Amino acid sequence: MELARLVGEISVEIGRQVGLLIERTGYVTHLIVGNDHSIEIPHLDRYRVAHSRLRGLRLFHTHLKEQPLNQEDLMDLVLNRFDSITAACVDKDGIPKFFFSAFINPDPDAKEPWILSPKQYPGQLKYGYSEQVEALESEFTKKTSNLKESQKENRAFLVGVYDVRKMKRSPEHSMEELKELCRTAGIHVVDTYMQKRDPDPRTVVGKGKLQEIILTSVHKDIEHLIFDLELTPSQAKKISDATDLKIIDRTQLILDIFSKNAKSRDGKLQVELAQLKYLKNRLSELDDNMSRLTGGIGGRGPGETKLEIGNRRVEEKINRLENELKDLKRRRELNRKSRSRNEIPIVGIVGYTNAGKSTLLNALTNSTVIAEDKLFATLDPTTRRIRFPEEREIIISDTVGFIHDLPPDLSQAFKATLEELGDADLLLHVVDVTNPNYTEQMEAVDTILNSLQLNEIPRMVVFNKADGLDEETYGNLQKNGALLVSAMTREGLSRLLDLIEYEIWKKKEQKLLEVTPS
Repeated sequence: MELARLVGEISVEIGRQVGLLIERTGYVTHLIVGNDHSIEIPHLDRYRVAHSRLRGLRLFHTHLKEQPLNQEDLMDLVLNRFDSITAACVDKDGIPKFFFSAFINPDPDAKEPWILSPKQYPGQLKYGYSEQVEALESEFTKKTSNLKESQKENRAFLVGVYDVRKMKRSPEHSMEELKELCRTAGIHVVDTYMQKRDPDPRTVVGKGKLQEIILTSVHKDIEHLIFDLELTPSQAKKISDATDLKIIDRTQLILDIFSKNAKSRDGKLQVELAQLKYLKNRLSELDDNMSRLTGGIGGRGPGETKLEIGNRRVEEKINRLENELKDLKRRRELNRKSRSRNEIPIVGIVGYTNAGKSTLLNALTNSTVIAEDKLFATLDPTTRRIRFPEEREIIISDTVGFIHDLPPDLSQAFKATLEELGDADLLLHVVDVTNPNYTEQMEAVDTILNSLQLNEIPRMVVFNKADGLDEETYGNLQKNGALLVSAMTREGLSRLLDLIEYEIWKKKEQKLLEVTPS
């Protein structure tokens, strides 16, 4: 109480709010002087706090007017994970008249992330603060221990802002796909938020809504804020400045998945190149140090900043990777020429990601290519041979899956991976017929194939996962002549092989017979 009176007297004398950050031992770590209506909490990086734990600091500050804790006070409480926050309303002599306190609500599903204590007068203050905080922390620990191991780490809040006028699919479908990308990356989705509007040029969702999202994220022990669009460098910086959460956009998420799944030298180089091009425009100055790096004649002046050095090193590495990829491309062209001299027909498997392309390749060739129920499980092209009667064989090639709205840098990586399709005699467009949005996915694949100028190559649509259809849908598709297969149960595979054989050899033989005079 003596400390509260002393701080109150100083606050009244200078006409500003004064705050103290106090450790549980009673040691004062910070003295904060604000203005007449607020204080600004300093950066507390040294006082890192584990997930589901409080920071070990409480905030005590003065209010010069008789007002309770405001929204800014309560946000400071939650965002900094303070043990508690207390405001002392002082009279004209600096003597505390009454106190307002608040604690973080340990229930992550509560409507408000804080618990407000009733107004207390000096005579009502009680001992036992440490016991109260320990009880609160045990509640946090209990809530965390009830979670599965997979739900304790890499927790994410997904944010989608959609201009429906420019979209070829619904926002709901886009958000579902982002959830699947998160599942593939090993991220546990805790909460989502969607808006149908033009993205705010500064914070995507607007300043007020961003604060709400950050508040919810901190309260629910969320580590990642993932946006269903590619953030501009200025948006990423603005959002990062507002929170300690890790900010990720859709492009970063896909790049991370690509990085995990790339196995070949070519695939790893393509992913690294795409990552560097993404990073290049997002390098920012960490400080304003313009110190001179070299001395002597020609070396005077401000020298290079850290930003310039970073940009130059990234540019050098991009050039080196591009040269390596050119060498690999030349080797691939030699391999393709060797195959074409042997006149072995090539069949390329294409389709939306997770349509079952690798599983189909395994079923057709009795091989063991990695096939998982995840997006982009297969990144590097895989080729196998299939032998047909009459000593004929084909090379069948599995490719990386396609996806909506692929960013430009990733598109280049895709094109390099898919360039072998240009020599294909037939493309098998594999469709996950059980996906409710399979028609939209088919359109996305057609768009990418057309952009790669592969629209002239004969294409066969294969509706995979037919074993997951109900009888009515199966019958309707069959009436319309759809080629229904199941790579898992091997249903329809013999018919598919017959059609491949007909398309590659028998169709050509029939045409030759038609033009040959009798």
